[in-house]
Amino acid sequence: MRKFETSVQELKNDVLRSVAELAWEDRLTTGILDVPEQIIPGPEAKMRCCIYKERAIVSQRVKMALGGDSAYPGMTEVLEIACDECPVTQIEVGPACRGCIATRCVHTCPKEAITIVNHKATIDHSKCIACGKCISVCPYGAIEKKQRPCERNCIPGAISMGENKKASIDVNKCVSCGVCTFQCPFGAIMDKSYITDAVKLLKGAERWDFRVYAVLAPSIAGQFAPASYGQVVTGLKQLGFHDVQEVALGADMTAKAESEELLEKGKLLSSCCPAFVDFVEKNYPDLAQYISHTPSPMVMIGKRIKEKDPKARVIFIGPCVAKKKEFQLGKTMGAIDCSLTFEELAALFESKDIDVEKLEAAQLDEASGFGRNFAHSGGVAAAVAQGMKERGITEEQFKLHSVACSGLAQCKVELMKFAKGIGGVNFLEGMACEGGCVQGPAVLIRSPRNQADVEKHAKEAGERTILGAVEAEEQESVKK
Repeated sequence: MRKFETSVQELKNDVLRSVAELAWEDRLTTGILDVPEQIIPGPEAKMRCCIYKERAIVSQRVKMALGGDSAYPGMTEVLEIACDECPVTQIEVGPACRGCIATRCVHTCPKEAITIVNHKATIDHSKCIACGKCISVCPYGAIEKKQRPCERNCIPGAISMGENKKASIDVNKCVSCGVCTFQCPFGAIMDKSYITDAVKLLKGAERWDFRVYAVLAPSIAGQFAPASYGQVVTGLKQLGFHDVQEVALGADMTAKAESEELLEKGKLLSSCCPAFVDFVEKNYPDLAQYISHTPSPMVMIGKRIKEKDPKARVIFIGPCVAKKKEFQLGKTMGAIDCSLTFEELAALFESKDIDVEKLEAAQLDEASGFGRNFAHSGGVAAAVAQGMKERGITEEQFKLHSVACSGLAQCKVELMKFAKGIGGVNFLEGMACEGGCVQGPAVLIRSPRNQADVEKHAKEAGERTILGAVEAEEQESVKK
């Protein structure tokens, strides 16, 4: 299996694996307090000032592995004891300052926070409001804003510095994109985990007479390399899953339905990415009317499985933090019972000593290449266009003008243009993660290779069409 991208992921994996092992053995109550000392045995600290602080941080991670704060509706939480190494966000004057006599910085400051002391600009931080006007006028670029990575990369502006100098997440602005979880260099922000819920479902299947299905997001292609896609499927069955299905097949269903909806309504925003949908609803409420009513591929495949098997319980496995929120929303109609990430799946395999590289590969070949390509930016728009083409819709009947947004920063720009009718776009594909799901916050490793792996997997679908994949699934259901 590929190595993790960071040491933060390795620590997270150690915690998730340990918690999962206890859950399998029904020892959570008796063994959970021993996890921090097992992971940080000492006597010397490896990453922090002392082993006691390292163990305290692991304790907070254990809490998140158990579902986090149940009273807090957000999917990401700040581990406060781990959030103490970043500089306080503020405007600072660097050594490039020449003490020029123009003093544009002094004259542009709306709070009179800048003065010249010993021929150098000096900022009174008790007055500074970090507006950044001085940065833009300094001819030497000597003034810069020191900003925490989590805050700088949070496009919705949900992260700020709290009174205690710790990162603080505004749940009313947060869209659960999960960017902060991998942008924080100290691992001080973590997504809630439902790994113990997954173990309970798998263990309880026989006792309570239900069957647990895994639905795999197409971005899993290559994530467990050198293990193949088919070997991961076999590994899931060894974990106790009754069956495994492709979310890409749900993507085919979504593409078929969304192309029909677009033809009917004339103008749409995609609904596949829950973080994008949340971003629109919270920041552009006037545009919410354009959000497609077609369920996401995850919901589509979950609903289909439960229609075929009333005893089904469905666990989604993907690279996404926002899916952990989506599956709990009322509009998903109970299609999904639990959501896990690729990071959590890796921990589950380790908790049962399953080496997927040594397993025989199972067959899982249901979706079209267009459904599988939903995983990267532009894939949804391409599939909707293909859906129209397969239904015989010509350009004379409907001229599709789509744009694919890669990351919330681009989504923000395109949504403003969409609102004003600039460009004549009638289908806007929104992906909260830059590059799409292939670069989701909970992938095992973030690499340009991820998109290449998905495209290779898509090509393996051969000439199968979107309608062909959907119709084949419907015919198979009739036979059963």
